[in-house]
Amino acid sequence: MATTNIPTLKQRRLGVELRKLRERAGLSSTAAAARIGVQQARVSMMEAGRYAVSADRVRAMARSYACSDPQLVDALAAMTGGRTRGWWDEYREYLPATFADLAELEHQARGVRVALVIHIPGLLQTVDYARAVIREAAPPLRAFEVEHRLTHRMKRQEILYRDSPVPYTAIIHEAALRMGFGGAEVVRAQLEHLLEMSEMDNVTIQVIPFSSGTFPGSGQSIDYVLGPVPQLDTTQLDLAWGCQFVDAEAELARYKAVVDRMEATALKPDESRDFIHGIVRSM
Repeated sequence: MATTNIPTLKQRRLGVELRKLRERAGLSSTAAAARIGVQQARVSMMEAGRYAVSADRVRAMARSYACSDPQLVDALAAMTGGRTRGWWDEYREYLPATFADLAELEHQARGVRVALVIHIPGLLQTVDYARAVIREAAPPLRAFEVEHRLTHRMKRQEILYRDSPVPYTAIIHEAALRMGFGGAEVVRAQLEHLLEMSEMDNVTIQVIPFSSGTFPGSGQSIDYVLGPVPQLDTTQLDLAWGCQFVDAEAELARYKAVVDRMEATALKPDESRDFIHGIVRSM
């Protein structure tokens, strides 16, 4: 198997999960290498995502580590092999690597749950609204950089329309519905688009109105991406410098709890649709 200098998010995550299995078994990397018949440096490279691992190797490692969760082993085996190119790889030359990693993560997701306070979720944005939001990046982006990010965002939306669309739940605060990105006409078109999207079978939109008062996760944007098994869930956070991916078990549990509580705070889907209609009528 070949080494890779810049592993993708999937390759890094596979390595992290193999390390977790080894550590749960109480084995050092040296002891693990002896069990599976490779050098210790090879184990370290596999756990760093810098050495491609076969499905058979993953299953052999799981047996050596006494992993008794067949669903997890199957999910890890499915993550193996060399880098599989997708449309997102076209953007690795033009955008930070985390943009491509996010698109690949969404493409392979079992479901996505997002919670936002200031912006409409990226997968539900219109072209004009997305352009207005992207132009507010700091430091300012050049025109061609804005267009690269815009086309990347629009392509990410394809997961909602494909033959087997990804189930998508968006929890949106009223503040995001009333922010004036792009001006009144752009916002009105964006809210009308949101209403159209809410009619899709795989899309659920819930609104947290100002009247709800405080709520968990105030001010934070969270994307909680469901993996093939719960152990492979991932949280993606939007930060000033780009995306941050979280996969530590304790942190995943904390962010899942925040999204759960925000969803419980939000209006039901039908009530949320009526709420958005009310804002559109008042514009």
